[in-house]
Amino acid sequence: MSRFAACIVIPIYNHKDAIGATVDRLAMHRLPIFVVDDGSDEPTRQVLAALAQQYAGQLTLLRLPVNGGKGAAVMAGLRAARDAGYTHALQIDADGQHDAADVPRFIDAARAEQGAVILGRPVYDESVPKARLYGRYLTHVWVWIETLSLTIRDSMCGFRLYPLALVCELIDSVRLPTRMDFDIEILVRLHWRRAAFRSIPTRVTYAADGISHFDVLWDNVRISGSHTRLVFGMLWRLPRLLAHKVMPRRAALADEPCEPGEPREPDEATEPNGQHWWRVAERGSHLGMALLALSCKLFGRRFTSLWLHPVVAYFLLTGRAARGASADYFRHLGAAAPQGETPRPGWLSAYRHMLAFAQSGFDKLAAWSGRVDEADVKFDDRSAFEALVSSGKGALVIGAHLGNLEMTRALATHGAHAKVTAVVYTEHARRFNSVLASAHSEFARHLLEVGDFGPETAVLMQQRVDAGELLVIVGDRVPAHEAGRTTHARFLGASAPFAQGPYVLAHALGCPVYLLFCLKERDGYHLYFEPFAERIELPRRERAQHLATWAQRYAARLEHYCRKAPYQWFNFFDFWASPKRGANGRT
Repeated sequence: MSRFAACIVIPIYNHKDAIGATVDRLAMHRLPIFVVDDGSDEPTRQVLAALAQQYAGQLTLLRLPVNGGKGAAVMAGLRAARDAGYTHALQIDADGQHDAADVPRFIDAARAEQGAVILGRPVYDESVPKARLYGRYLTHVWVWIETLSLTIRDSMCGFRLYPLALVCELIDSVRLPTRMDFDIEILVRLHWRRAAFRSIPTRVTYAADGISHFDVLWDNVRISGSHTRLVFGMLWRLPRLLAHKVMPRRAALADEPCEPGEPREPDEATEPNGQHWWRVAERGSHLGMALLALSCKLFGRRFTSLWLHPVVAYFLLTGRAARGASADYFRHLGAAAPQGETPRPGWLSAYRHMLAFAQSGFDKLAAWSGRVDEADVKFDDRSAFEALVSSGKGALVIGAHLGNLEMTRALATHGAHAKVTAVVYTEHARRFNSVLASAHSEFARHLLEVGDFGPETAVLMQQRVDAGELLVIVGDRVPAHEAGRTTHARFLGASAPFAQGPYVLAHALGCPVYLLFCLKERDGYHLYFEPFAERIELPRRERAQHLATWAQRYAARLEHYCRKAPYQWFNFFDFWASPKRGANGRT
């Protein structure tokens, strides 16, 4: 997991009576605190100076020479927090109306989803002024219009947590309002930049003798002006916002075309040293996938496949991390091959790579819908497969994210031939799997979801193997909970981490092991089913050596088929980066 360092930012203007209690309640959470004095009067300055001495080492006091407004103070605090090396900042008002006991909830939510903006959703008691309560809803409606979304439940609550890289990129590149309209506008613009938002209900109270710096006339004028700008900004972005509604991204930071003067933000799928595949959010909406499925049923495969081209073009333009991973793969593929025999890294190869991936998914849907015949899938050599089926034995079959293994399982289900169970990590692609499940009632019946491979997993699978089932797993991904249990092997000219799990599982099951690759070729899909091991033994004293041997054998066969079908290996992440976290702490 990437580094997480949070702090608290408190903007203050003349709240000398409340700030002491507010800091007391926040200090107990042992987070660094930045208090930004927005040109307060002398009594407040004295109180703040005393607090800085009392909480020396935890509280940093920043002074603005003149009152610039809440937005100006918050932006000064966020920049100071970023420059001090913090990754996240919790903004909270100085007047004590927010419940400081909820700070751990905000921190935990941000730690779990480090690219998201965590918003407080106020839960009011009887102390709330009714005029302010009802007036807020007018702003909420405008925000929902400006974002074409209900994601931002409350845009005016001053209790929120920002990822600093994202928010400072925005405030450094776009002129934002500096008064009370800041809290509203920054959220709308973050939403336009595809930020993720999460809401946490939090208690809000209004003290009877509390001081409010909200100017009923001028702050409402400023907020109205801000909404006017944002509505026109929404209209300018309307085509893009509508496209996002059809094909939304769950990533908190997205790579997309920016407004004039705004630089691009980094893609959430990219960390400084590479991002693990299980953290890369599934792209595409359930609605968009369902529409393709419906089109396939109504208009057939040929017509519906035409829609894949604009869809892939969209993801090519907005998927910087995927483009980079594709180029990296083709560089490795071509490094040891004669020039001209492999695709050159670039936009064209990335487009063809993503198009092949989209066509693979489309073919899965067609197969589960019964629109693919057995004649469309041919064995290169069926002798090993027929011998296994006739024996009635179960086996472990290791595949890869190469070609289309789902075709095999779909045809086996439709034809009632071999019993095939896929062992998968479906958490990463629930939307697409739900569409496949709607295409055939048997989809989920032979789908076994796991989060790890090891001896404990074997207990769940032994009965299926004993019943003669073929358990199909992939060997070219490291399960999320198994990131430390890897073995390095040479793959496409470089060392890459491969999961130990398939070989540990095969050893525990004590069954035959086969390799299976299903590649799309000119005359349809071709199945390559080959024996890998009659039994995998892992002697305790030589376990690491044996695991490395089996992983290298698998990597060699995977490389062979990648060269045979270079556009059909679908791992759009930095495959050669070593996992950084794991059950045993190894890297």
